[in-house]
Amino acid sequence: MRFQNILLISLLALGLSGCEKNSSQPAMVLEGKTMGTVWRVSVAGVDPQRKAALQQLIQQQLDRDDGELSTWKSDSVLSHFNQYQGNAPQPVSADMADIVTEALQIGHKTSGAMDITVGPLVNLWGFGPTKQPAHTPSEAEIAAAKARTGLQHLRVIQGVNGQWLQKDLPGLYVDLSTMGEGYATDHLARLMEQQGITDYVVSVGGAVLSRGVNANQQPWRVAIQKPTDRENAVEARVDLQGHGISTSGSYRNYYELDGKRISHVIDPTTGRPIEHKLVSATVIATTALEADGWDTGLMVLGSERAKALAVKEHLAVYLISKQGDGFTHWMSPQFKTFLIDQASQ
Repeated sequence: MRFQNILLISLLALGLSGCEKNSSQPAMVLEGKTMGTVWRVSVAGVDPQRKAALQQLIQQQLDRDDGELSTWKSDSVLSHFNQYQGNAPQPVSADMADIVTEALQIGHKTSGAMDITVGPLVNLWGFGPTKQPAHTPSEAEIAAAKARTGLQHLRVIQGVNGQWLQKDLPGLYVDLSTMGEGYATDHLARLMEQQGITDYVVSVGGAVLSRGVNANQQPWRVAIQKPTDRENAVEARVDLQGHGISTSGSYRNYYELDGKRISHVIDPTTGRPIEHKLVSATVIATTALEADGWDTGLMVLGSERAKALAVKEHLAVYLISKQGDGFTHWMSPQFKTFLIDQASQ
């Protein structure tokens, strides 16, 4: 999978922080590249001699995930499904079935704002494997792409002998990039547990999940960046308490087209990039996958509808909106339980 600048937004929007300056054995940090972004794993209390082996295991896991979810690789499991023009159920892994099931559930709760079948529109506007358009797509082109979308056309089948994906629209194109970071991050957490590691923080792009404590026996902390070009400008810091966190933002990943700024966040209803004032949505959830799905849907909805849905679904949400020359923030009651401190507004 390749996310291009989408991952840059999330990576810069979430920074890892801890209190390790005085530790006699600082946390071991491993890093690498995957899915067009970077991954990072910090572990405490682990023999440094294990570093090379852990690095290899992590990269192998992420390569497997990329081989399943990528829309940039023609031989991935997802690409094969998208290329298939029939309606017979296609076999997939249990993990693939899980991510699609989660996406469909969040899609339903967001009234279709989070739509993994929006791939034709993502590609039309130049945020997929195809190049950016030379001119703004016409109404006819947008309508044609929208006709190939719709969560109602996608189905997950669970059986005693396996799992399948089925589509009843031949041109349906599933794009899981909106949840791929969370999917991979959860897999890294699972890998750490399998390796007997209980104190860690793992991230792929902007999806982060932590367990246990850092090398100084303090909770791992995550910093949410202000929506500016300054990478170290912190908006707020949170203690994840063993949860996952993900941010979707529109303030970094864009390009200019016909004199207009084009955001990578596409509204499935209009078929066009969003134009509202919400610039960042951060969600904390039980898993990084769940957080990664909700943040995209909330970004599409915009500030007021996102607030209403966060309250209705009891979500831990932090929203940043553009107001004049500055920004305003809003957080749900559930988010406040994770908050350590917040920059002055």
